[in-house]
Amino acid sequence: MDALAPAKLNLLRQGVVIPAVPLALDRERRFDPRRQTALMRYYVEAGAGGVAVGMHFTQFEIRNPGVNLFRPVLETCARAIDEQAARLGRTAVKIAGISGLTDTACQQARLARELGYDLAIPSLAAFKGALPQDMIYHMRELAKIMPLFGFYLLTGVGGIHLPYRFWRELVDLENLVGIKIAPFNRYFTLDVCRAVAEAGREDDVVLYTGNDESIVHDLVTPFRFMVNGQPRTVRMRGGLLGQWGCWTRKAVALLAEIHGVVDGNLPISPDLLARAAQITDANAALFDPAHDYAGSIPGIHEVLRRQGLMTNNLTLKHDEVLAPGQLEEIDRVLAAYPHLQDDEFVAQHLHEWLA
Repeated sequence: MDALAPAKLNLLRQGVVIPAVPLALDRERRFDPRRQTALMRYYVEAGAGGVAVGMHFTQFEIRNPGVNLFRPVLETCARAIDEQAARLGRTAVKIAGISGLTDTACQQARLARELGYDLAIPSLAAFKGALPQDMIYHMRELAKIMPLFGFYLLTGVGGIHLPYRFWRELVDLENLVGIKIAPFNRYFTLDVCRAVAEAGREDDVVLYTGNDESIVHDLVTPFRFMVNGQPRTVRMRGGLLGQWGCWTRKAVALLAEIHGVVDGNLPISPDLLARAAQITDANAALFDPAHDYAGSIPGIHEVLRRQGLMTNNLTLKHDEVLAPGQLEEIDRVLAAYPHLQDDEFVAQHLHEWLA
């Protein structure tokens, strides 16, 4: 059973920004390695502690037989992030998105390990209607191949409800390093936090927010539970977020500010709470909850297109486009919240990343 390198484990436990990586396509919807490489360079230079490739924002369809982009995309991203991290003298964690039933998922995990990925983050969407025991077996088989990040995926983009019982069993898994909590639901979020607290695994299993609609609140909240008559507190230390696939430099600064507040036991300022609401408002424009998140991937692509990192906002699916009114909403939040954006940073380095 492979274990995560100590330096990378320590980095994850400190808490870092991890963008959920988008897929760069050209205008003919073909994979664009040059732009994909530029994105990886951007994330590392912006201060991200790693990347997650092959998840919802990289598009699950890269695995389809007629597309066959799973290996090329993971390979391109791994090479680019390793080279950029080495050039800057930084450590970067590589997380591979895994999907499908057990045999298919294990094949993907073995390929990710071969390509140098540090962790697998499995989507359990294929287990809709399955028993918790079936899913725990699946996770145990994957954990034999490489260390795991658990993943509670929003049902609006293909995730399934995962009960408390599942999480309570999962957190006892030896090779489970962390969990991305992204159900966009406070009740389900609490299920995961309580499972970690009641298992006494808060020092072993690091929690990352994936709740793009409540990023700041997740990161400043002490989730406190009574366990055997004693208070036990768990926290989310970082974020693995589609929202952080753009404006990453500002996300890094935000997380550092939050760590200063949390680790210094300082009061939460009204300004930080105001920005929390602004970030949620901006996310509503990018993620398109008004249309059940139909425009979430094109929304992130549109921001990256305007910055010059992408050439378009296309996805592999011809009908996956910006929703009605979404472009106007993106225009509104871009005008309203320039302090959330890192356009100047991108403009300063874009020619280097595209070289």
